[in-house]
Amino acid sequence: MKNAYATSLFSAIVEAPFGAVGIRTEASCLQELVYLPPSFKAKAAAVADTLAAKVAVQVMRYLEDPDTIFDLPLPEIGTVFQRKVWQAIAAIPRGQVLTYGQIAKHIRSAPRAVGQACGANWFPLVIPCHRVIAAGGLGGFSHHDDATGFHVGVKRWLLAHEGAAATL
Repeated sequence: MKNAYATSLFSAIVEAPFGAVGIRTEASCLQELVYLPPSFKAKAAAVADTLAAKVAVQVMRYLEDPDTIFDLPLPEIGTVFQRKVWQAIAAIPRGQVLTYGQIAKHIRSAPRAVGQACGANWFPLVIPCHRVIAAGGLGGFSHHDDATGFHVGVKRWLLAHEGAAATL
């Protein structure tokens, strides 16, 4: 995806230590947060609307202070099962992690299904799916499981930022 085209897809882009965070707003709701590679750092999009500005401020605050609490309008999307998983993920305190299996046991499901719901999360950071790991280690992230890839690097950064790296 060309950066100019991708930049036009977002209502705002916030620089992050791992690259950038793309913000997409529509219909008075946050529609999506996307982890973007470092090539987007210098491509910050002009903020499209008041909501995009509010999201950008909260994302920047989180990147400085992992105790930041998000207060953003989210649309009700996803299946009933996905929302159940996302609710369980949202309850994981900063600095802690749970395994896919632990969440699956809690909601009476299977670890793979929990992983699929994590990957379908449109609002990472707000619904902190990076706090869910595999039983044998870090696991994948955002439907990417390459242990040396960009997305797993983002997961490592987020967990270290929140003080959970020592648990891995």
